[in-house]
Amino acid sequence: MDGPAASGKSTVGARVAARLGYLYFDTGVMYRAVTWAALDRDIPIEDEAAVTDLAFRLRIEVLPPTVADGRQYTVLADGQDITWAIRQPEVDRGVSPVSAYAGVREALVAQQRRIGQEGGVVMVGRDIGTVVFPEAEVKIYLDASPEERARRRHREMLARGQEASYEEVLADLKRRDGLDSSRAIAPLRPAPDAVIVDSTSLTIEEVVARVLEIVQKALEAACCYGA
Repeated sequence: MDGPAASGKSTVGARVAARLGYLYFDTGVMYRAVTWAALDRDIPIEDEAAVTDLAFRLRIEVLPPTVADGRQYTVLADGQDITWAIRQPEVDRGVSPVSAYAGVREALVAQQRRIGQEGGVVMVGRDIGTVVFPEAEVKIYLDASPEERARRRHREMLARGQEASYEEVLADLKRRDGLDSSRAIAPLRPAPDAVIVDSTSLTIEEVVARVLEIVQKALEAACCYGA
């Protein structure tokens, strides 16, 4: 499942995985973890060589929730719990350039493929259907208007006690959309055979139902083809 920031991928992906009994894996947390670690260690985001070296050295673990604080998973960086730290505004601003670095993508895509090849995975990101698993059985591109995505992200930030204005969040999202879609390596775009789902006017449960319907049709088609 691919799509831009705040399109609902994490929430929908987690619920779909739970309904199917699959592993939920948000690949974006890996890029956020590298970004957070660079900022934490005073490594300039624009220093591609240093950030790439960090990506190869950093031990990132994504585990089931270890604390009942609303998290969907626990993210560890060299053993440190950074689950909420990677959602800070400064990480939001730095993650797009970090994820555009070829070496960083090489380091993290290898880990993503290793996990996905075990099967039974709902993998969420920005290049899953185009780069990580172009042979995936079901590809969803989840989208929504920039304004609706900004409203969602703004509500999330306020709920976590972070101060931010809607206008700032909207501007950051539009800036990040531009960076993600124009980068030379693995730009954000739907795979040619992806099903595009616009969640702008849909509830979470309506989107989940739509995705599950797409999955069910794919399973039925595979069974008929196999027969």
